[in-house]
Amino acid sequence: MIHHHLSRNIIFKSIYNLIIKWYRSTHVKDIGIEGINPPEKVCDDKKCPWHGEIRIRGLLFEGKVERIRRRIALITFYRYYYIPKYERYMIRRSKIKAHVPKCLDIKEGDEVIIGEARPISKIINFVLISKKWSQLAQK
Repeated sequence: MIHHHLSRNIIFKSIYNLIIKWYRSTHVKDIGIEGINPPEKVCDDKKCPWHGEIRIRGLLFEGKVERIRRRIALITFYRYYYIPKYERYMIRRSKIKAHVPKCLDIKEGDEVIIGEARPISKIINFVLISKKWSQLAQK
């Protein structure tokens, strides 16, 4: 009797996994940011904000991709920092490492939009969402 229940559980788990895999391959989530369209390609990456389990919350940045290594992109972006003593603005540059989902075709030099997510690994807290609107319009 015990073996019968075990085999039934294995069958249900395999069917459940097939349904989840199919759902992830066809379903595109709404990430809650207006003006950003989902990618045309579909991926099975769990760390993708469109097809996986990652939710975007917190900060959004626009920057330029300096390099891509093993699905990790180094993005440089600039921000203005006000100095009250001199009543002037100073430009500060920051570099952030972000995860690149498989469904996005990103190359070095592209202008991209990144969003903050939960910690994905020891040094990665951001995910690429899409290319910048101006580059999408040029296609």
